[in-house]
Amino acid sequence: MSRTIHVLPDAVANQIAAGEVVERPASVVKELVENALDASARRVEVVLEGGGKRAIRVADDGWGMGREDALLSLDRHATSKIRKAEDLRGVATFGFRGEALPSIASVSRMKLETRARGEEVGTGIRVEGGRIADVGDVARTRGTTVEVGRLFFNAPARAKFLRSPAVETRAVSDAMTGLALANPGVAFLVRSDDRVLLDLPEAADLPERVAQLWGEEAAAELVPVHGEEGELRLRGLVQRPDRARPGFRRAHLFMAGRPFREPALLQAADRGYRTTVPSQARPWIFLELEAAAGSVDVNVHPTKAEVRFGNRASVESLVESAVRRALEGEESAATFDRELPRPRLRVREGGDGQNGGVSGGESESQMALFLAGDEATEGDEGRAGEDEPLVQGTLEAPRLWQVHRSYIMAEVRDGLLVIDQHAAHERILFEEIMEAYDGGGGVSQRLLFPLTLRLSPAECAQVEALSGVLQGAGFEVEGFGGDTVILRAVPHPHPYFDAERSFREMMDELTHGSELVRSARNQHERVAMSFACKSAIKAGQPLSDEEVQELFDRLFATELPYHDVHGRPTVVRLSSGELERKFGR
Repeated sequence: MSRTIHVLPDAVANQIAAGEVVERPASVVKELVENALDASARRVEVVLEGGGKRAIRVADDGWGMGREDALLSLDRHATSKIRKAEDLRGVATFGFRGEALPSIASVSRMKLETRARGEEVGTGIRVEGGRIADVGDVARTRGTTVEVGRLFFNAPARAKFLRSPAVETRAVSDAMTGLALANPGVAFLVRSDDRVLLDLPEAADLPERVAQLWGEEAAAELVPVHGEEGELRLRGLVQRPDRARPGFRRAHLFMAGRPFREPALLQAADRGYRTTVPSQARPWIFLELEAAAGSVDVNVHPTKAEVRFGNRASVESLVESAVRRALEGEESAATFDRELPRPRLRVREGGDGQNGGVSGGESESQMALFLAGDEATEGDEGRAGEDEPLVQGTLEAPRLWQVHRSYIMAEVRDGLLVIDQHAAHERILFEEIMEAYDGGGGVSQRLLFPLTLRLSPAECAQVEALSGVLQGAGFEVEGFGGDTVILRAVPHPHPYFDAERSFREMMDELTHGSELVRSARNQHERVAMSFACKSAIKAGQPLSDEEVQELFDRLFATELPYHDVHGRPTVVRLSSGELERKFGR
């Protein structure tokens, strides 16, 4: 019987491999730039013609290669990154498969010029559709340049699936943005035809790279994130809740300078924003993870865009809790200031500086209660040092006063706080009710004369369905037949509490829904949110000095004092520096 199984020629095998690695010009650029970063390049230049369909050129100032290594790099599975199977457990480089260059060369007309340190001349290699056409000497400084012409010239079926030059250019720009964010210590230049897409000098850290890409104002809207759990470490930046908007957002995940995709981790970060932003808001997120060798697998997909964690639940928990903690600090509060500093990031311990330190500083979990300006010592002119929190604990009582019966003004060490009394009380009540659920139920006050309330049939059904949850919040309510319920006990959140109105508004919202309660995770959170919204002190309610002080103290005893349950600010800061700028000082 004749054979029907044959070993494919190398040229065919390379084209098959290219189908996994080389999808479009952006994937070519990504592979070549990653090789440059693996070679410790400090500057990488990318030039496109026709969106990369006509030509792609990637040049770097990395280690370069000698002639023997340059020729060997064009063989499949030839790599300097690993030597044995065990090395796959702790791959610290972008590339390790040894497929990128031969795959690219098999579907293009490629030229490679490279020179290693100590070599008198460089090496030039020309490849046509995977076959070496010419090898010779070239004059070049240390580093490597790869030119890829006529991508898919010998695979027309794949070439026809490429998009317009504008679309392909955008894909390259997006890929380069991710690599630039993950490696701020490297300079990048990207040009498309006669247009400069990116021109990024070396940056000291991630905030500076964000400022280079999108401006100082965008960088100033971010707050640092830090978290550790066992051998997992997390650092990065997230957007201030008051600046988060619906629609498109910038969200980037990194590991060892490598951008990767993992929707579950972005969802975990979003959970960290729970009750601090509206449900449709999509805050910017830039997070870098570090994990012990063997606890993460980067050998999942040929494009290396995905990673697999040994304990993904722990990683998701770390991301959610770290983002949550970042939103507890004063840096996450809304501000009137027009000029804000970039967030400061702590240099990663034990790092070699290659990536410029994509790392986040720890923020205080909470703002300490108050400061009066007359506590300043001689010579400091009543101002805080750079590292001091906005409100510093002292023995002095805070200077507080109510404005327009709706806001509370507080003098703090470096300016003023403006507190929305209704939003602040919402945050207080929500957290107190949730704590009460965890502790077995809230405190009720029995009514001297129970309230008999007529509700709609749907609202009566909701009362019955939520009877246990309502009781945990402090409401003792029972059906009285037909469309009537009896309210026998209620919480007592403040002296101005209107039990009947609040209960009716709650049952209307819980029955018919609202954006607020639809964002809740469970029934306990739904009831707590609705209760906080309907029962909090209203705008326009005059408060005594003692009530103002109590509200202030209770607010800053909460977990998230700067954000109400609707995702609006409870506090807006105004710094002394901004006041001085306004008055021209």
